Amino acid sequence: MGTSQKADSHNSDHAVAGAISGFVTRFACQPLDVVKIRFQLQVEPIGDHHVSKYRSLTQALFLILKEEGIFAFWKGHVPAQLLSVVYGMGQFYPYHMFMKASDNFSLLSEWKYSMKFVAGSSAGFIATTVSFPFDTMRTRLVAQSNNHQVYNGLVHSCRCILQHESPKTFFKGLLPTLLQIVPQSGLQFAFYGLFSDMYKTYCNETDISFLNSTLSGSAAGLLAKTAIYPLDLSRKRLQIQGFKHGRKGFGTFFHCTGLVDCLKLTVEVEGTKGLFKGLVPSQLKAAVTTALHFTVYQQSLVMIMAMRSYNSEK
Repeated sequence: MGTSQKADSHNSDHAVAGAISGFVTRFACQPLDVVKIRFQLQVEPIGDHHVSKYRSLTQALFLILKEEGIFAFWKGHVPAQLLSVVYGMGQFYPYHMFMKASDNFSLLSEWKYSMKFVAGSSAGFIATTVSFPFDTMRTRLVAQSNNHQVYNGLVHSCRCILQHESPKTFFKGLLPTLLQIVPQSGLQFAFYGLFSDMYKTYCNETDISFLNSTLSGSAAGLLAKTAIYPLDLSRKRLQIQGFKHGRKGFGTFFHCTGLVDCLKLTVEVEGTKGLFKGLVPSQLKAAVTTALHFTVYQQSLVMIMAMRSYNSEK
């Protein structure tokens, strides 16, 4: 974020801009997320095997469209939107506050990108913990087959989990998620800061432009997601434990007891490549999502500040 924006924006503006960013990004990228989750939960190889339901990104897109219709790409969209809005607010607002607090310590200016990593990691921890129950419900709604529906929607899934399992179920997979999101969020902010500063230097800009946000966000998302991908796969597999009935028709059900067991069994049954199932759509989604996330956030912040300035002048 540019210096002039820091000076003119209110703290609450960053929470609102983060919520808008989360909403827009989620709506645009949900289809890629659905395909990524289907790949992650498939035990059979992702390739040209007769036992595999999903074999490639293109094949999976067309198969889901054929079998379940276009709305299947937005399965679990309501909890996903709640997740994204809460996460966007919970990420950008704490990040802004952490970076604002760091401005009071002149010695930290020499560790600019390290501070961005620490602030981004801390913000990711807060946002993930607060929004995680929505992620669990979203994953289960996406994972279930149309022919074997267990949940009819967000409220029904919440009620069923509380009745037949326990409140702890909402936080299954939280540990690998935090192990994934904390460094990923830190890397995203650090890489974004690095690339956007490089762009500003090269193009002789003072603030972060639309194109700068898009390119820097895309590169930051791609690199950060690739670095932590096996933990993302483990998180999804842990979130469907106890949900075997809803997975009928999708192949072998993957059963594990924890993060280490999940990683170990994945390698034993599916090989090292199994840890990177769904990597291509995940990388594509990460590049697009992070670019949108930062760009919409920056533009929303500019819009909010302009509206605030206009109202104050009236």
